[in-house]
Amino acid sequence: KPVSKRQRKKLLKQKQWEEQKDLRRQKRKEKRQKRKLERQSKLDSGNEGNDGKRMRREVVPSTLRLVVDCSFDDLMVLKDVKKLHKQIQRCYSENRKAFHPVQFYLTSHGGQLKSNMNENDKGWVNWK
Repeated sequence: KPVSKRQRKKLLKQKQWEEQKDLRRQKRKEKRQKRKLERQSKLDSGNEGNDGKRMRREVVPSTLRLVVDCSFDDLMVLKDVKKLHKQIQRCYSENRKAFHPVQFYLTSHGGQLKSNMNENDKGWVNWK
C-alpha cells in the first residue's frame, strides 16, 4: 500500500515525538525539582511567610474612600444582582492586593444581594 509524502512526514514526526517522550518527561521533572529547591532556598534564607503577606505590611493606606450603594438591588433582576456580587468581589480582592488600598464601603447591603452573597460566598462576612 503506497503512502503519500505528506503521510510519511506525519508518521516520521509522530515517531520522533514518541521517541522523545521520555526525554521531555525527564526535563519536566528536573525543572520541577529545580523550582522546589529554589523555593526551599528562599525559605531557608530568612524570608518569613508568603510574599503576599509581606507585601500587605508594606502598603501605604490611601485616604480615598470608595462607597458602593447597594440600595437599588430591588430594582434589578437576579442576573444583574449576581453580576453586581461578582463585581464587588473583584473590587474587594483587587483593593486588598493594591499598594495603596482605598477604604472600601458597602452601604444599604440587604435584600437580594445579601441573600445571594450568603448563598454563594459565605466568606464575605469576614471582610475587613
